[in-house]
Amino acid sequence: MTPAQLLDDLLQGNPPTQRRAMAKAITLLESTRADHRASADELLTAMLPHAGHAFRLGISGVPGVGKSTFIEALGLYLIAQGHRVAVLTIDPSSTVSGGSILGDKTRMELLSVHDQAYIRPSPSSGTLGGVAEKTRESMLVCEAAGYDVVIVETVGVGQSETAVANMTDMFVLMQLPNAGDDLQAIKKGVMEIADLVVINKADIDVNAATRAQLQITSALQLLGMHGSAGHAHRNTEVWHPKVVQLSALLNQGVAEFWASVRDFQALQQHSGRFAERRQHQALSWMWERIDAGLKQNFRAHGRVQTLLPQLSQQVAAGQLAASTAARQLLGAYESKA
Repeated sequence: MTPAQLLDDLLQGNPPTQRRAMAKAITLLESTRADHRASADELLTAMLPHAGHAFRLGISGVPGVGKSTFIEALGLYLIAQGHRVAVLTIDPSSTVSGGSILGDKTRMELLSVHDQAYIRPSPSSGTLGGVAEKTRESMLVCEAAGYDVVIVETVGVGQSETAVANMTDMFVLMQLPNAGDDLQAIKKGVMEIADLVVINKADIDVNAATRAQLQITSALQLLGMHGSAGHAHRNTEVWHPKVVQLSALLNQGVAEFWASVRDFQALQQHSGRFAERRQHQALSWMWERIDAGLKQNFRAHGRVQTLLPQLSQQVAAGQLAASTAARQLLGAYESKA
C-alpha cells in the first residue's frame, strides 16, 4: 500500500478500514528499513496538513500507580463527552531478550473495544525517557485519523522520565499516597516539569492522600518561586501546577481532573504559550532525528566499522581509555571513507 493510499484510508475510510490504516501507518513509521523510511517520510509530509488539531496529554508515574486504569476511566469519560480518544502506550523492552510484553492494552478492556477509541502499544526499544522513538510520528497518525485527544502513557521508570513532557501539550504526573516525604517531593527532575499532579488511589487512605496533596502542593510552590521569572508564584497570566486527588478504580475525580485540563488549555492558548510549546517541540523533534541519524551513519561508516572491533577489544581489556577510543573513532568518521 502506497503512502497516498494509506493517507486516503486514514482520512476517509470507514472505521475498520481506518483502524487498519492506522496500524499499518504506525508500523511503517516504526520500521528501520531504508525503503520504508523513504515511504514514511512521504507519509509524514502528506499528513501534516491534517494533523496538529488534537490535545496531546502525557501521563507518567511509577509502575503500579494506576496509569492504565486511570487512562481507561478518563478515555470513557471523554468519549461520553463526544471526543475521540487515541492512546499510545509504551512498554519497556527487555535488556536481555529485546522483547516487550505490550500488555497495557489488556488493562483497558472496555476502552480497547470502543469504536471511538484507538489503543496502540509500542516497545521502548532502548529509547530513554519513557517513550518510544517514533511516538511523535504516531501521534500525527492519530490526529490525521480524526482523534481529538491523544494520550501518551509512558513506561514509568522514575524521576528522569521527562521526554514525554517535550512532545505533549500537558504533562501529568501520577503519584501514590505515602509515596515519599517532603524531601522526595521537592527533588528536581520529573516533579518540576509536571503541569498537573494526580494523587491516585486516594480511596485507600484518605488521610495519606490529603497529606501527600499538601506536601506536593507546597513543593510545587517552592519550585515555582525559584524557577524562571515567567513562573512567578503570583503571576496570574501563567499556569501554576495543581495537585488533585482521585480514584481511577472507583471513577471518582475524573471529571474534576478534566476540568483542570481544560483550564490549563484555555490559559495556555490565551497567553500564546500553547503555540510556542508546539513550535519548540517541533524543533526539538528535528534535532532528535538529526542525532539519531548521525549515530546511525556513524556506525555504518566504513573506517569506523574497520576500527571498531579492535578499539572495542582494547577498551574492554583496559589497554585504551574509552574517551581516547571515542576520539579516534570520531576522527575516522570525520575523515573520508
